[in-house]
Amino acid sequence: MPIISMFYGILVAIYYEDTRRHNKPHIHVRYQGKKASISIED
Repeated sequence: MPIISMFYGILVAIYYEDTRRHNKPHIHVRYQGKKASISIED
């Protein structure tokens, strides 16, 4: 998972072109043990 940004302890990573494991491109965000996943619509 390539990290695209890291600031104030927030880590932002993106999945792309991995259609076998993930159907849609999406972003993962992590901060202080919390996680979020946001899909990117076409």
